[in-house]
Amino acid sequence: MTRIEFFFNVDDKLQKIAEISEKAIVKNVKLMLLVQSADLATQVKEYLWSKDLAFLPNHAPEDVLASETPIVVDWEGKHFLHDEVLINLQHPHPIFFSRFRKLIEIVGMDEADKAQARIRYKFYRDRGYEIRSYDANTKEI
Repeated sequence: MTRIEFFFNVDDKLQKIAEISEKAIVKNVKLMLLVQSADLATQVKEYLWSKDLAFLPNHAPEDVLASETPIVVDWEGKHFLHDEVLINLQHPHPIFFSRFRKLIEIVGMDEADKAQARIRYKFYRDRGYEIRSYDANTKEI
């Protein structure tokens, strides 16, 4: 069964994605980032490539090197190159989330984002998934 984690009260979603990505690469875990739009996918890819302290290689799923890259940034959810970790930045929940071993939801500070996250949280909980939640405002993450 898919393990689900929510990171909430996240000030900077791009920074949180970079932190999670860096930890995953160290552990040799592949990530798929599911974002809202093609424009946001471009923004996320550029952000990850520009990190000074960490090498966070990433590609779109249709890129030639995507299957060999630890981070795939997608907005359509049509190409599945692995089944390890899905980081969701879309509303509502991705219909294919259960094909991944782990799903990470990143929730920002604004009320609209929190409201959407509550709907997704309830959806997962009502289907019997165990959910772990982490408050980004604490040092225990």
